[in-house]
Amino acid sequence: AKTLNEALKEVLPEFTNNPVAECDTVFSEKDGKKIVDFIIYPAKNGDQWVGTAVEAKSMGFGGELKVLVGFDAEGKIYNYSLLSHAETPGLGSKAADWFKEGNKGSIKGMNPGEQPLTVSKDGGQVDAITASTITSRAFLNAVNAAYQAYKGGEVDTNSGASQKNEPAAAPEGEAAANDTNN
Repeated sequence: AKTLNEALKEVLPEFTNNPVAECDTVFSEKDGKKIVDFIIYPAKNGDQWVGTAVEAKSMGFGGELKVLVGFDAEGKIYNYSLLSHAETPGLGSKAADWFKEGNKGSIKGMNPGEQPLTVSKDGGQVDAITASTITSRAFLNAVNAAYQAYKGGEVDTNSGASQKNEPAAAPEGEAAANDTNN
């Protein structure tokens, strides 16, 4: 609980409420078992909503990657915390810092609702971690999925694409292209 609270303070604008007490969990079912897809933590300063943190996951090169992404009230990425991963030490583990403000792959201030985040190798706007394109794609898929959960849409947790036919959905063929590279 302490680790989660520290991560929430890191990824959200200043808040006075208890996001953990007010969180919402989104489930899906696989093989008859309930699976947690997202945990959504609303942040308020007094009575004003200031942002939301979303815990999302994606499959990387070595296994599951779990990310806590903080969005401000406008839907822009405030910050993130890599909660857990099974990526190659020294390569995929760089995702903990690579996408932070001031680093080469910074995603701070980007809004996945305007355009889903993709690596530059795939024609996107984010520099992938050197020698870890699969991990970078998985990380960005988790961020895109977190944004869709933040907006309240149905999400494909493999590609991060919205299941609804709305502008925020990945361009046709993109989700399929990403799936072949995972």
